[in-house]
Amino acid sequence: MKKYLLAYDLGTTGSKASLFDAQGQLLANSYDEYETDYSEGNRAEQNPQDWWEAVCDSTKRLLAETGVNPEEIAGISFSGHMMGCLPVDKQGVPLRSCIIWSDNRSVEQAQHLVEQVGAEEGYRITGHQLLPCYSAAKIMWVRDNQPEIFEKTYKFLHVKDYVAARFTNAFATDYSDACGMNLFDLEKRDWSEELLQASGIPLEKLPEVHASSDVIGEVSAEAAKETGLCPGIPVVIGGGDGPCAGVGSGVIAEGLAYNYFGSAAWIGIASRKPVYDPQMRTFNFIHLDKDLYMPVGASNNGGYSYQCFRNAVWESEMKAAEDLSVDVFDLMELRARKVSPGANKLLYLPFIRGERCPYTNPNARGAFIGLTPNHSKADMTRAVLEGVVFNQRLILDALEQQGAAVKEMWVIGGGAKSALWRQIMADVYRKPIIQPRLLQEANSLGAAIAAGVGVGLFDSFEASKGMVEMVARQETDRSVAETYEGVYGVFKEAYEQLVPVFESLSQLA
Repeated sequence: MKKYLLAYDLGTTGSKASLFDAQGQLLANSYDEYETDYSEGNRAEQNPQDWWEAVCDSTKRLLAETGVNPEEIAGISFSGHMMGCLPVDKQGVPLRSCIIWSDNRSVEQAQHLVEQVGAEEGYRITGHQLLPCYSAAKIMWVRDNQPEIFEKTYKFLHVKDYVAARFTNAFATDYSDACGMNLFDLEKRDWSEELLQASGIPLEKLPEVHASSDVIGEVSAEAAKETGLCPGIPVVIGGGDGPCAGVGSGVIAEGLAYNYFGSAAWIGIASRKPVYDPQMRTFNFIHLDKDLYMPVGASNNGGYSYQCFRNAVWESEMKAAEDLSVDVFDLMELRARKVSPGANKLLYLPFIRGERCPYTNPNARGAFIGLTPNHSKADMTRAVLEGVVFNQRLILDALEQQGAAVKEMWVIGGGAKSALWRQIMADVYRKPIIQPRLLQEANSLGAAIAAGVGVGLFDSFEASKGMVEMVARQETDRSVAETYEGVYGVFKEAYEQLVPVFESLSQLA
């Protein structure tokens, strides 16, 4: 009996191949990095050949390390970063590098969509704001600036869809990834005629849309030779990284939520219907389970803000920690633990690379507020931890204000390793915080579960209940929560007061 599932997590910085057994236990994984070209201001591009080479190299290494016979692999699937734009020809050959999610060059094209459709109507149709970071505006930019490439394009693909095409020669995407294009009707679950007309993007240049658990083909003989797999393994299309992370965190029913703390940070929930926010602060994907939605609020500034603070303020300790084979983050946490909640009335706004949620403000910046001669490095460290969580609380509030019921929060990503950070979350959110066993493989597990459902190894996504294991639970300290409630109010006020300052800074030469 075929008993293994192979999942690829195609992230912004690299690709991870992970092998799971039929009970969802991680056997091993293998990671390969690739580069992003940020050479031109607000542009961000990746070479799709780098993705494929990473997939091939990590697969061969994984098979060698585990000794697993490729013939025992029941299916493969994918999680991938979203909102990209990769034009390919009829043979699947890329016509240019991929414009990835963090690229914001297509401001003019996004504004055209807003003018044609209306901001509110676009949000109602797609579940997302009409913004330059989404695929539609990027495709329009290619049409307007590289018309010869646009004309030659057979399909526009995302990262996971391109890799799936390399395996199968099929051009497909899934509901969750299609939702990140500003071209998909969220409730009709089909390409939006209104957005297609407004954008001028022909329907035939878009891939066929599937449920995340659909088998779209098999590993070809050529792909098998390049990866070390065997021909004929079923290939399941999988989903976007956010929805995959949700399933890999066990968020497969209403009332459940997860908080991802990596470079960025976001909160996602499972819902029977979309959650529309009148202020358009949050957005909606279709869940890997096609009968559910995944409303999400995503901030640009999560662990990246803390990492930048470490690099700027803890530089000397970083060298000492390296010499002692100690993680400097552990030293930072030890110091921050000695500081009382509220960081001695020191606030930190984490908006060091602008913000998209809960505020759509590319000009927002990071700031310490309330700094005095009495504040220490430890106070500043705790303030950074708290500021990132306060910003996530704004997202949680936005979801709950529209009727989302969140009983508890599962936390994943690198930031979830910190027990102090998790306790701050429990006290600020006023929710139990749960740490699963797999913190940085949730995306991979979600993709593996999609593969298992697709090939019949699992009956449904409910299988994740027995695969997502809790290793720690932290409850709210009510007295600390009351303290944080007051600080949270000042945090919100501080941002509002600084909006004109951020704008003025952006105008400086």
